Amino acid sequence: MDFAFDARTEELRATLLAFMDEYVYPAEPVAEEQRAALASPWDTPAVVEELKAEARRQGLWNLFLPDAEYGAGLTNLQYAPLAEITGRSPQLAPTALNCAAPDTGNMEVLAQFGDEQQKKQWLEPLLAGEIRSAFAMTEPEVASSDATNITTHIRREGDEYVVTGRKWYISGAMNPDCRIFIVMGKTDPDGPDIRRQQSMVLVPRDTPGVTVERAMQVFGYEDHYHGGHAEVVFDQARVPVTNLIGEEGGGFAIAQARLGPGRIHHCMRLIGMAERAIELMCRRAVSRTAFGKALAQQGVVQNWIADARVAVEQLRLLVLKTAWMMDTVGNKGAHTEIQAIKIATPRTVVDIIDRAIQLHGAGGVSQDFPLAELYAGARTLMLADGPDEVHQRSLARRELKKYL
Repeated sequence: MDFAFDARTEELRATLLAFMDEYVYPAEPVAEEQRAALASPWDTPAVVEELKAEARRQGLWNLFLPDAEYGAGLTNLQYAPLAEITGRSPQLAPTALNCAAPDTGNMEVLAQFGDEQQKKQWLEPLLAGEIRSAFAMTEPEVASSDATNITTHIRREGDEYVVTGRKWYISGAMNPDCRIFIVMGKTDPDGPDIRRQQSMVLVPRDTPGVTVERAMQVFGYEDHYHGGHAEVVFDQARVPVTNLIGEEGGGFAIAQARLGPGRIHHCMRLIGMAERAIELMCRRAVSRTAFGKALAQQGVVQNWIADARVAVEQLRLLVLKTAWMMDTVGNKGAHTEIQAIKIATPRTVVDIIDRAIQLHGAGGVSQDFPLAELYAGARTLMLADGPDEVHQRSLARRELKKYL
C-alpha cells in the first residue's frame, strides 16, 4: 500500500487549499450575515452561489464521482485527502464543490442504476448544481437501523406507482432547490426474501400527495446549509412506472451500493473536522492564561492535544487503507474496513471536538466558534448510514465466522 499523493492529487490539493483560504473561510461569516437577511432561512445565501461559480471555474467540481463521464474521474484514494480538506468547513465547502450529501449519493445511484431518461432529467441538473435532491429511507415509526423494517408502500396500479408512507430526517428536503426524492419503500411487502421486498422510485417534490411537514432539528440546529432534515409524508403520491430505479426488488442492493461510498465520504470529512478542532484548540491554548500560566503549559491540555494528534493520524491511515481497498478490491471486498472506519471515526472525532469545546469554556458552546455545530454534526454521524452498533454487530460476526 502506497498512500503517497500522485501528481494530480497534489495539484488538486494545492488548488483546494488555496480556495479554502481565499474564498471559503472568509465566506463563513458573510454567509451567516446574509442568511439573517433572507426571506426564508432555507434560501441559499448569495455567497454560496459565488463559491460554486468560483469552484467550478477552478476545476474543483464533482470531485467525488469516480465515473469520468460524469465527474472528475478520481479514485477513492485520490479523493480522500480532498474530502478531508472540505471537512474543515462542512457547511460551505462540500456544497461549493457540488460534493455535498445527500446529492453525492443520489448522483452515484443515478449514474450507476438510472436509465438514460432518468439521467437526462435528474442526473444532469444535479451534476450542474442547478437543483438539489433528497434520499428518503428513514422512518419514524420503525427501527430504521434495520432497513427491512421500512413500511412505506410502493404499489403498482397500471402504468403508475402509488407511494404511501412517512419519512423523517430526510436531509436536504427543506431546501427550495430540492426538486427530487429517491424514495425507498416496499413493492412486495409479503415476499419471501426480505431483502427483495424493497424498491426505489423517483418522486418529484411537486408531486400531488407529497408534503414536507416540518424541519427536524439536530441538537437544536436546523442545518440550513445542508438543506435541513425534514419529515415528509407521501400520501398516495403517483408517479409513472418509468420512475423506478433499476428493477423491482432491487432497492436494498441499491441502498447498500449507495451507502458504502457515502460512509467513507463522511469519514474523510470528519477527519477534516477534527483537524479544524485541533487547530482551534492550539490557538486557544497559546492565547489564554489560567492560574498563572498559558493553557498550553497545562499538562492536561498538552495531553488532549497529543492524544488528538495521535488519534487523527491513526484514523487517516485507516481511511486511506479503506479507500485503497475500495479502489483495488471493490466496496464488497472492503466491507470490513468500511465498517471499521464508520465505527471508529465519528466517536473519535466527537471526543476531539468535545475536548476543544472544553478548552474554549463558554465560548466552545457559543455561536462565536464553529465547535458546537461541528460537535452536533459529528455526533449525528454515529447514527447516520447505520448506527455504530449495527456495524459492530456485522463486523463481529465476520470476525467470529473465522472460528466457527
